[in-house]
Amino acid sequence: MLDPSSSEDTGGESDPEVAREAPRKPAGCSAGKRGNNSRAGGQQSASPGGVPGKAAKDGDATGEEEERKERERIQKEEEERKIKLQIYVFVLRCIAYPFSAKQPTDMARRQQKVNKQQLQAVKERFLAFLNGETQIVADEAFCNAVRSYYEGFLKSERVSRMVQSGGCSANDFRDVFKKNIERRVRSLPEIDGLSKETVLSSWIAKYDAIYRGDEDMRRQPQRAHLSAVSELILSKEQLYEMFQQILSIRKFEHQLLYNACQLDNVDEQAAQIRRELDGRLQLAEKIARERRYPKFVSVDMEALYVEELRSSVNLLMANLESLPVSKGGPDFKQKLKRSSMNNSFLDMGDEGDVLSKSDVVLSFTLEIMIVEVQGLKSVAPNRIVYCTMEVDGGEKLQTDQAEASRPQWGTQGDFTTTHPLPSVKVKLFTESTGVLALEDKELGRVILNPTTNGPKQAEFHRMVVPKSSQDTELKIKLAVRMDKPPNMKHSGYLYALGQRVWKRWKKRYFVLVQVSQYTFAMCSYREKKAEPQELMQLEGYTVDYCDPQPGLQGGRVFFNAVKEGDLVMFACDDEQDRVLWVQAMYRATGQSYKPVPPTQNKTANCRGGNQKAASPISLDPSQRQGVEELISAAPCRFDHATLFTILQKHTLQHRMNDSFSCLGWFSPGQVFVLDEYCARYGVRGCHRHLSYLKDLMDYLESNALVDPTLLHYSYAFCASHVHGNRPDGMGTVTVEEKGQFDAIRSRLMALLENQITHFRYCFPFGRPDGALKATLSLQERVLMTDVTTPVSPDEMKKLVQRCLEKAARINYSQLIEFAQIKADTQAAPEKKLEDMMRLGELCIEVLQQNEEHHSEAFSWWPEMMAEHGETFLCLYRADMDATLQVQPVDSWDSFPLFQLLNNFLRTDPHLCNGTFHKHLQDLFVPLVVRYIDLMESSIAQSIHRGFEQETWHSVNNGSATSEDLFWKLDALQMFVLDLHWPEPEFAKHLEQRLKLMASDMMEACVKRTKSAFDAKMQKANKSTDFRVSLSVCTMFNVLMDAKKQCSKLCVLDTGQEFDKQWQQYHSKIDVLIDESFKEMISSLVSKFAAVLDGVLSKLSRYDEGTFFSSILSFTKPGMDLADTYITFVRQNQDILRDRVNDELYIEKVFDQWYTGSMKSVCVWLTDRLDLQLHMYQLKTLIKIVKKTYRDFRLQGVLDGTLNNKSYETIYNRLTVEEATVAVKAGDGLQGISMRDSDEEDD
Repeated sequence: MLDPSSSEDTGGESDPEVAREAPRKPAGCSAGKRGNNSRAGGQQSASPGGVPGKAAKDGDATGEEEERKERERIQKEEEERKIKLQIYVFVLRCIAYPFSAKQPTDMARRQQKVNKQQLQAVKERFLAFLNGETQIVADEAFCNAVRSYYEGFLKSERVSRMVQSGGCSANDFRDVFKKNIERRVRSLPEIDGLSKETVLSSWIAKYDAIYRGDEDMRRQPQRAHLSAVSELILSKEQLYEMFQQILSIRKFEHQLLYNACQLDNVDEQAAQIRRELDGRLQLAEKIARERRYPKFVSVDMEALYVEELRSSVNLLMANLESLPVSKGGPDFKQKLKRSSMNNSFLDMGDEGDVLSKSDVVLSFTLEIMIVEVQGLKSVAPNRIVYCTMEVDGGEKLQTDQAEASRPQWGTQGDFTTTHPLPSVKVKLFTESTGVLALEDKELGRVILNPTTNGPKQAEFHRMVVPKSSQDTELKIKLAVRMDKPPNMKHSGYLYALGQRVWKRWKKRYFVLVQVSQYTFAMCSYREKKAEPQELMQLEGYTVDYCDPQPGLQGGRVFFNAVKEGDLVMFACDDEQDRVLWVQAMYRATGQSYKPVPPTQNKTANCRGGNQKAASPISLDPSQRQGVEELISAAPCRFDHATLFTILQKHTLQHRMNDSFSCLGWFSPGQVFVLDEYCARYGVRGCHRHLSYLKDLMDYLESNALVDPTLLHYSYAFCASHVHGNRPDGMGTVTVEEKGQFDAIRSRLMALLENQITHFRYCFPFGRPDGALKATLSLQERVLMTDVTTPVSPDEMKKLVQRCLEKAARINYSQLIEFAQIKADTQAAPEKKLEDMMRLGELCIEVLQQNEEHHSEAFSWWPEMMAEHGETFLCLYRADMDATLQVQPVDSWDSFPLFQLLNNFLRTDPHLCNGTFHKHLQDLFVPLVVRYIDLMESSIAQSIHRGFEQETWHSVNNGSATSEDLFWKLDALQMFVLDLHWPEPEFAKHLEQRLKLMASDMMEACVKRTKSAFDAKMQKANKSTDFRVSLSVCTMFNVLMDAKKQCSKLCVLDTGQEFDKQWQQYHSKIDVLIDESFKEMISSLVSKFAAVLDGVLSKLSRYDEGTFFSSILSFTKPGMDLADTYITFVRQNQDILRDRVNDELYIEKVFDQWYTGSMKSVCVWLTDRLDLQLHMYQLKTLIKIVKKTYRDFRLQGVLDGTLNNKSYETIYNRLTVEEATVAVKAGDGLQGISMRDSDEEDD
């Protein structure tokens, strides 16, 4: 009998109890024996005293209780195992001959799961890219996007949970990154010649390269192909293996059931269906006759129930009738499958052709070592002897020569062959001494047939000698080592008998050959043959030990290999050889059942009492009773609703644990089998969907990801059925269905409300795509009391509002826990503020993620998400207020917190100027005002102290005090600008106040600088030794810098109307700076003019008719006065040009200086219009005028200014005077001439 309790795990999905069943039964039996021994011991100890001891009674009772529980547990497990086997029989028939369902081809392909190891590998790859350890070239924008993705998504705990729940695929990772970069790329500025679509596609390609890492791209297409096949259409063999894993059925059990059910017999399967349909019709008549109806919600449904049973059977009959007689179901052809070592049906592809003999290729290496020869007497001792060796008549090798008295060599010959049974021939020769001898004389030979299992050490072999030889005891010592090739797993002589090959029971030489990773063959060989005589592929076979078979002569111990429709018997003479053969074939077949040697079974039987033999493939008819019971059971006598619930539960468990991110969706093959089962065995659609809903909700409650679309469809089906809308044509509704539906509705409502409340964790980063929106839609559907009346919008709105309020509190508490912020009253204010900054950043990140990933789902109630955000920030507000209250009075470290929060809030359309935002403004208004007041006072004091101590050394564009002033004013205005104050009136007030402050400070700076300049000018002398000091240049630069800064620091950036009000005040500053400039330039030019007046006054002493003139005429003065003045002009020009920063004001100074100088000379000459100039006066003036004209022209003074009326008057007068002197004194001017100046000008 097939023992259900002896089943072992097949490597597929199975119940934990079933998987542990095999080792528990012997323990139970032994426990029972221990219980009996303890009772016996108790009686013996009690008998001497005559009264049973209390301790003995307690121990006796405890032992009986444990024994009873163990028996009940074992019995329960056996019953569960039998039920699974019975379900598997029905599933086998559905797969073997389907006539009501097909495998769907329009289902969406599911993506491969990302597991923990893959997630860690992806993290490492992205971290390596960020650290610059890859060869991928990227710009800064892409690196920032990857860094944000790595920090915000990959390192998130919610992603780890999603991966752990098995609902995350590589496609989800890619979609999140794509949504992230789409938002970033949209914010980037346009680039000519480069579209944003091109940038997106380039970034996605780089992301794919980072995600793949160093994986071999050549393997991708093959994996994708196999996955596509497994997700779409499966062969019968693949379906069989899948449901073996689902129901924990062992391979040999499947083989027994397959053969017993005759699944390969189409006629038998069609007859079985006809018997089943006839049984269902008889059951319907019996129900109608005996009125054993289920309890319906209405009595009128009883007659309809019988009609529905009949119509469903008639529909199946029509489906069966429509099938062609020659086929066993549409689209189902037997396919050869390649067995998988890990026993997973998902990794199996189609094998092309059956192995041929030429596919099996073996190559052997033989090492022949000839050591010595003994018993050589027929040859003289001094004669030369040697040996030759050959394999399969191929190339001959010869040993070294040796004397007959000492025939020893130690020579090794290496050969290669493809024959598993090669022929090795070794001959002994002696050299012929005859002159006419053509060949050496053969003394003996030996022929060996080595195998890979032969001895490796050297042994003596008797040689065959010629008839006339005297060496009757001639022996040769040699070793033949035949190495086993890697693809040869085992070899040896066996007896064999099969149905397809080896049809005669005889002894053959067998080799177990591995053709490829998944293909093994059992081959029989003859001597000197490279190709096998016969072979058998081991795919699909199960090998096990068996008892000796009567009628088969030869062989002492037996084992066999069984497959659907085939049985091959093997035998050998040694038990150890049998064990080695079974182990090798067990590894080759890839079977899940592990054969146990019979000796171990006998031992186990002794310990385990009445346990059945572990070999289920025995040919003993008594062992087949369990199989017959399973296959002969009438299907109509079973409660298929209960059986289907078990089947669907285990199928969903297998599906949720496979390598695909299924989200609760069955694979096409699973859908096909479940559909066929429901149609063939009459499982009601409402019951099917109710069971499905229960199983899906169980997974949801265990934090697995389930597509709410599945829940919605099944719930809508059940609701439609319960309310009498007949979604599947069934008009009857049982009381049990109505009760289960009401219970599921209540449970589902609570579950969905919990999911909406925990939307950040149930749907992390909006994954699965659209799941939150579908959940809200399902929640609205569940709230409906019937299928026609829609739920009121207010009711749904209140539910969402309640869920989002709870969500805000949950999200904030989770954030506090994640940030590891603890309420510590002893913490320093700086530490509290730092924690609040970090918490604020996390809060903003949460709100941004909600907007990015979840706002679309709540688009029906946008105000609800705004309220959720306000509630969330209100919780943060309490902690923020407490932190700010403990900060020092004049501490400004909290402003970054305001900037962080305000920069987010002012850009959010729902939260801008909301409750929290207004509270934030009210909280920081006094701080801003206080800060500006203190800064204004500080700047005013720095101006006063700075100008009192000012040294007027040049610093950048001005002096130290002016640079400090302008930097402080600019920093203060930038600080307030960076606040981005959201309330317009207060922002305008702040701007106006800062501009007024800057104007006042600027005015004070200009006045103090002008005052310092005037003081400096008063102290300056009026001789030609006067040089413009560097401090004077610095003062000019300060005013120029003030002019530039004024347009930036003192002009309001507001509306035109306000500018008109402001213009009057601002123009005063501009006028003040301009007037100060004019006065400073005039003062400086006046100083230059005073120096020129001093020079002219010295020349006046040479006026004609004066007392000094007659005296000085006797002297011969040089040109020192002119040279000194010219040096004065040039050096001051250079100082101004080098030290003053503004070119425009330098030109103004030079223009006024030149004009004033020419005017002074012109006036001096006009006063002497009636006098003739002294020779010294004329020479000095010509040189001064000529050099001055040229120097100022070189400094950039325009020709219009250079050739003014004053210059023309001077030029004409000096030219006339020069001509007069030339007439009177000849060359008295010593070459100094106005004409020379003209020539130079040209």
